[in-house]
Amino acid sequence: MRNVWTIARRELYAYFSSPIAYVTMAAFLGVMGLLFWLFLVYTQQAVMDPVLGSGWIFFVLILYAGVVTMRLLAEEQRSGTIELTLTAPVRDWELIGGKYLSSLILFLTMLIISVYQPIILTRLGEPDLGAVLSSYLGFFLVGAALLAIGTLASTLTRNQVVAAILTIAIGVGLWLVEFVGSRSAGTFMGDFVNQLSLFSHYFDFIDGVIDTQHVVYYLSLVVVNLFLATRVLEARRWR
Repeated sequence: MRNVWTIARRELYAYFSSPIAYVTMAAFLGVMGLLFWLFLVYTQQAVMDPVLGSGWIFFVLILYAGVVTMRLLAEEQRSGTIELTLTAPVRDWELIGGKYLSSLILFLTMLIISVYQPIILTRLGEPDLGAVLSSYLGFFLVGAALLAIGTLASTLTRNQVVAAILTIAIGVGLWLVEFVGSRSAGTFMGDFVNQLSLFSHYFDFIDGVIDTQHVVYYLSLVVVNLFLATRVLEARRWR
């Protein structure tokens, strides 16, 4: 784990020594703040549901994951520094885990900054804090899954733009399968497809319900994608 933290710290330094961290966080928080203001003004309700459950914020989260993770390994492959990294006394899973952890910490930092919104709500009304906390937990899990997908995408190509597009395409695809499943609601295939949807597992969190099934789904996405990323990196080592 020591190597994981060392790699994560190095990647965090790379994030904050470039405009990536500031631009992505500012853009995401800007959109989130705008949605918060619009829904607060027009609904006059002290709830976070319209913000954290908005299709707009879903799409922005997918874009965010693509941009943040696109450089994790793609840039090293393009510049050739991946060869030096692979010769270092670091295991493949430690390299993948450290890079993923840095993106996760960046995402968590952004979520912590956004907590000013529910604080404002407590001043204006009496929001259900339990539902707010579960919504944030669910949103964090969705983001964690998307960042893991982005980490895998970044191992598959040398081009950062291609990695970002691949992450966005997979994220949007996992979102749209929900609409495909809804057309066959009540059938085995429809229910199965709906269970694959990235955001269908999230709505219970918004309602204040933390279901183990949904937590397992998101953690499974994280584990599977990081496992595949490790295998891709191992295959590159033996080329």
